[in-house]
Amino acid sequence: MTELAIIGGTGLTSLANLQITRREVVHTPYGEPSGPLVFGTLGGKEVVFLPRHGAGHTIPPHRVNYRANIWALHNTGVRKVIAVAAVGGIHPSLAPETLTVPDQLIDYTWSRASTFFEDDLSHVTHIDFTRPYAESVRQLILNACRVAKLDVIDGGVYGAMQGPRLETAAEITRMERDGCTMVGMTGMPEAALARELELEYATCAVVANWAAGRGGGETIEMSDIERILKHGMAKVRTLLEHAVPLL
Repeated sequence: MTELAIIGGTGLTSLANLQITRREVVHTPYGEPSGPLVFGTLGGKEVVFLPRHGAGHTIPPHRVNYRANIWALHNTGVRKVIAVAAVGGIHPSLAPETLTVPDQLIDYTWSRASTFFEDDLSHVTHIDFTRPYAESVRQLILNACRVAKLDVIDGGVYGAMQGPRLETAAEITRMERDGCTMVGMTGMPEAALARELELEYATCAVVANWAAGRGGGETIEMSDIERILKHGMAKVRTLLEHAVPLL
């Protein structure tokens, strides 16, 4: 049985080191996922890969069908999910190309379909979300970094913004006051949906740029983000190769 799913974010639409065995188109009660599920072996074990933004990176963060993606992965029988995400660094320690594994999040998104528990319910369902990330998967990522000798920041607060635009400097200042150390656009409702289906889920974040108003830059250039992510995602591929054998 496939135990681990990997959700690829910006900069990780494919896994070059994944030995693909099959692709599976999944139809869900919530519509179509971002693309076919890609099954293959990595580090000698079978994993399933799904690019969050589609194979061609064409789905913006506010239009990702998070419910279909999580349902499709759950339907394969996986129990653990490593969600790769590109983020902006707010805290001074989170410079571009840094790997970090957040342990908390704050949700600033709106209008996204954010729960499986809303129609035809026999009772109202609440989930405990005190610790939004599964510690077992967080430690799997951190241990893989240690084995691969990759520097990583353990912990941090992921602030999930709506997108697709980047944030204003004032918004980042507000988020910093709230306690956010990084900012992204895809962390929610993905994490909560995974919890609803009892998947062990954690995020491996790659800092793609300084957040607005941080790092001394007046503007954020997309070309710089692409260049940095190329190096950052190479680190992610290395850690994933080391993470799978540790399962």
